[in-house]
Amino acid sequence: MAADLGELLVPYMPTIRVPKSGDRVYKTECAFSYDSPLSEGGLYVCMSTFLGFGSEHVERHYRKTGQSVYMHLKRHVRQKATGASGGALPRRINGKLFLDLEIDADFNSNDYELEDEAKLVIFPDHFEIAIPNIEELPALVTIACDAVLNSKSPYRKLEQESWEEDLQVSKFANNLVQIDNGVRIPPSGWKCAKCELRENLWLNLTDGSVLCGRWFCSGSGGNGHALEHHKQMGYPLAVKLGTITPDGADVYSFDEEEPVLDPHLAKHLAHFGIDMLQMQGTENGVKDNEVKPRVSEWEVIQETGLKLKPMFGSGYTGIRNQGNSSYLSTVMQVIFSIPEFQRAYVGNLTRIFDYAPLDPTHDFSTQMAKLGHGLLSGQYSKPPVKCELIEQVMKEENKLQPKGITTRMFKAFVSRGHTEFSSNRQQDAHEFLLHLINLAERNSIGSENPTDVFRFLVEERTQCCQSRKVRYTERVDYIMQLPVAMEAASNKDELITYELKRREAESAKKPPPEIVRARIPFSACLQAFSEPENVDDFWSSALQAKSAGVKTSRFASFPEFLIIQIKKFTFGLDWVPKKLDIAVEMPDILDVNPLRAKGLQPGEEELPNIAPPIVIPDDPKDCFRNHFMEAPDIDESSVMQLAEMGFPLEACRKAVYYTGSMGAELAFNWIIAHMEDPDFAEPLNIPGCAAASAQPSYGQSAQLNQPPEEIVALITSMGFQRNQAFQALRATNNNLERALDWIFSHPECEDEAANTSQSVDDENNQQSNGILTNNEEGPRVKDGNGRYELFAFISHIGTSTMSGHYVCHIKKEGRWVIYNDHKVSASERPPKDLGYLYFYHRIAC
Repeated sequence: MAADLGELLVPYMPTIRVPKSGDRVYKTECAFSYDSPLSEGGLYVCMSTFLGFGSEHVERHYRKTGQSVYMHLKRHVRQKATGASGGALPRRINGKLFLDLEIDADFNSNDYELEDEAKLVIFPDHFEIAIPNIEELPALVTIACDAVLNSKSPYRKLEQESWEEDLQVSKFANNLVQIDNGVRIPPSGWKCAKCELRENLWLNLTDGSVLCGRWFCSGSGGNGHALEHHKQMGYPLAVKLGTITPDGADVYSFDEEEPVLDPHLAKHLAHFGIDMLQMQGTENGVKDNEVKPRVSEWEVIQETGLKLKPMFGSGYTGIRNQGNSSYLSTVMQVIFSIPEFQRAYVGNLTRIFDYAPLDPTHDFSTQMAKLGHGLLSGQYSKPPVKCELIEQVMKEENKLQPKGITTRMFKAFVSRGHTEFSSNRQQDAHEFLLHLINLAERNSIGSENPTDVFRFLVEERTQCCQSRKVRYTERVDYIMQLPVAMEAASNKDELITYELKRREAESAKKPPPEIVRARIPFSACLQAFSEPENVDDFWSSALQAKSAGVKTSRFASFPEFLIIQIKKFTFGLDWVPKKLDIAVEMPDILDVNPLRAKGLQPGEEELPNIAPPIVIPDDPKDCFRNHFMEAPDIDESSVMQLAEMGFPLEACRKAVYYTGSMGAELAFNWIIAHMEDPDFAEPLNIPGCAAASAQPSYGQSAQLNQPPEEIVALITSMGFQRNQAFQALRATNNNLERALDWIFSHPECEDEAANTSQSVDDENNQQSNGILTNNEEGPRVKDGNGRYELFAFISHIGTSTMSGHYVCHIKKEGRWVIYNDHKVSASERPPKDLGYLYFYHRIAC
């Protein structure tokens, strides 16, 4: 038998690899779908690339690559047999679970038994070799199989690379004893049971005692009563009050003497009447008496206490929270409710998958199509069968219906190279939306760009207050940012009364009064947006000197979909981001036609088109003074190093220039600080610089978005059209390897290239003379009527973007639906006044 198995595998031995330390083994999720070893067809792991494929996609990979040997992984879930005593038999784990998979909470009970199965499958005949026969296989195959089975999840590696502290699961968590003493913990007003301290309080998870923590050298902390209680009673785990959020909390193990993870924290807190979904942490998890949990905000936005009807099927698939990932989940739910994104990615699913690069986990279109299909297909959102409905009523924690999809692979790809999004911290949904739009822009050259529906032109009118002359400029934008007009609150008297009561309660160390939220009329926010604002450090070309200037903004075009951000977030005195606790009365029907730009008006005189002189202060070499500069000297090696991280090439050039070519690290910090600038990805424009020479250098060529000629020549020598080379290089920041992948994954551009290569040559001739001409029309915008209807909004719960939780509401089939992580339900009271990002679609005239 051993000889037969060895002979069978001989022809395929060159294609079987042993995973190296840098290889990522995708054995938990399909590259094209959300199939996993728990799926009905299991998961197939390629023994050469270590990519995972569901049963519907493994044949495509075999046909494309010729790779024949796969490891088939399957986790079986069986209901336990009932013992003589009437209870379930104890779960047998040893030898049955060997896959490094998370145990689904649905099956993490004594009623189910899990068993893993692995075997080698040889395509195309589907010949199977059970892994228990591993000793009978050739040595190379045995080593490779063992390495695949014992490999860690690639996402676990990413989590370790993030800035989050690597915590271990407490050994007491699974079998923690909790005393049924009737203790119920209130949502606020806590104090130590042995002293009067109201900060640094810890809840013992065994008996519900609330006690203070240890004293710190800084003078803060407590009197150590929590530790004393442990020494007396031996109860091992405690959670810090004020840090409890839907994503977790700070848990400490006295016996293990370190912070730990408690996978059953929700259950342990529920024992004392604490619902994690209704809790909110204090800022930075310190001084619980300074910031009180806004229980009402959590209740209103999540519609807590209402009987919400769960929804299933196409378009009603939830996304599981992977730990502070709700900012991503809510944005993607809204994005794939927009027809243009559905058509661009899900509508072209087969073509995108067929032309995907060899590693589809690093392809934007593939991962977008995968996510869109997962949310819209209904495959991962099926209602429970009738017998399970009865069980849910009797035993809520054993629900068996699908709990949505996970976005680990998608998040790992879109956050690559971004220090914030690649971490496990909560992020700003507004910033992530802009980041996603930027990625879609860069990856849609030569194909349909769905972000066109968001793009609009803003006309900025700047006026010199002394000469009264004006300048009109246009810029591209995607989101309308509305300032909050706090002075226009319609309930000022209530706010004053509430503030007085709050201060009295704080000084008396009593629970705070019920929150009164400032109610701001939407019209006041719109008025604040349209009012003139002062221009800092304005230089008037009419006066040839600095002067006072004001700027007003208007719409030069109206987008198909209008996104509005309510600027709720500001900075406190400690420079910690804070959120204004407000309610804005957002309209269902919005008319912004009065904000249409009108351009230069009769009687207005334009400011002269003269650039201000560039002053380089404190130049150590005295080579530059107050004069017009020559073309800047930019370190191109630093530029390309940043561009390879995925940032726009022009942004990289600006970063290197504005940091004095002092290295990629300083430039990277500049990029992070300026990613929200409207002109972030626009070409570097230095007033007063001498014109470029007729034959630009490589650096000047990059400034004009001109791919290096040597790389273009290399691609055309392979038989591709010159236009294809330009499109591919511009889409991939002049990266040769990625450009070739782009060409193979965009075959529809080949015919276009043959027809338009001459026009591209003409464009290149113009660029070589120092003229940049994108196209005659300028940026592509979908202008039209300025009347809109609200169809979605994203709400933030918490005190700052650094913490909290996101929920979104989307109007589908005439009714509002709430998406709260994996839970999708019909909304009863959509809190339209508490949103953060609002999405409107144009109403046809």
